Amino acid sequence: MLMSFSRPQWAVEFAVTVTAILFALSARAKPAPPYESLIESLDRIPITLEVEALLDAANARAQQARALPNPSVSVETENVYGRAPFFGYDAAESTLTLSQPLELWGQRGARIDAAQAEAKVAALRRDQTQWTVAGGLALIYSEAEAASLQCELAVEALELTKADANAVMLLIEEGREPSLRGIQANSEVEAARAAADEARANRDAAFARLTAAAMLVEPVTAIEPSLLNRSPDALFQGMDTPLTVQIAEAELEATTKSVSVERLRARPAVSVSLGVRRFQEYNTEAFTFGINVSLPLFDKNKGAISAAQAEQRAAAARLTTAKLQIQADRTAAQARLDASMTRIRAADNGVTSAEKAYQLARAGFDVGRISQLELRSIRSALISARNTAVNARLVRVRAEVELAGLDGRAPF
Repeated sequence: MLMSFSRPQWAVEFAVTVTAILFALSARAKPAPPYESLIESLDRIPITLEVEALLDAANARAQQARALPNPSVSVETENVYGRAPFFGYDAAESTLTLSQPLELWGQRGARIDAAQAEAKVAALRRDQTQWTVAGGLALIYSEAEAASLQCELAVEALELTKADANAVMLLIEEGREPSLRGIQANSEVEAARAAADEARANRDAAFARLTAAAMLVEPVTAIEPSLLNRSPDALFQGMDTPLTVQIAEAELEATTKSVSVERLRARPAVSVSLGVRRFQEYNTEAFTFGINVSLPLFDKNKGAISAAQAEQRAAAARLTTAKLQIQADRTAAQARLDASMTRIRAADNGVTSAEKAYQLARAGFDVGRISQLELRSIRSALISARNTAVNARLVRVRAEVELAGLDGRAPF
């Protein structure tokens, strides 16, 4: 078992049977890779591949932003095939012109800064997604482990119920209990068998979810080593600036850069040209120079500037919200984690007490001092206490996953 509880001394008669069953299952079962191995291969998870691709795209746009605008070449011929004196091609004037747009007013630098800011946001989102996936994988891993452990506990509960039923049958044969008690005992056995079947189905479903989430080639049939029994690092300190705040700050910076880009786009577009003109009639050439400046009379890019400023305000609001919420969220998550550890200690103590109570109740039942109803109630308390201990550990994993997500790290 992945988490052990002390067994009552009287349970030796069926413990050997349970151990043999579990050993036979474990002999055929191939444990899932450890959690550390799974998070080391996060680059195979589709959502991780997606954010990596988005980061590559952002880096490519940042690289493209450094490119200079392409020059243009034009050829123009005048004074040909007209009326006299421009018959034919003899009076032609042909001009070859090379034009180059100029990025003035800091337009190129602003464009580069904006693209780099977007790439920074993409990198931080990639990190956040990786930690989120790692946390989700930890939760699925622990849920599969809990389902496996609860299946084992359900099998043990079935064996307990069978042992109690056999004891009832002996008392009936001795005439110390009415036949009705046997019917009740058999009903309890069937209910325990149904619960074991349900737990086994839940375990198989949890194993299937883990196999799919981790993209494993072979299906998971066992969990080893345990994640439920692992305690979080109490000495870990969260980063000075939480990842959520870092992303909000990067988004605000990117929107601020976008405002600068849009404002500079409203400036006149300037290009210069250099050309050579051929005078066919005089059989000679001459250079031409030119400059082209757009006049921003109708399109002053006001709509794009307003949109960029609105996005900037939205990013600033998100940053303020993140700063206000993150500390409260982290404090609450840490409190839930601390409470879960206290709950585990209480649950383990409850298991110990329930096992002692059941041991005494069973001994009392065998000598006729405890009724079947009392024995059933105490056995139910034992089964409930064991499952509560498993659930308490699962709650601790969930609290650690939540805290790790706020800190920007993998759980445990």
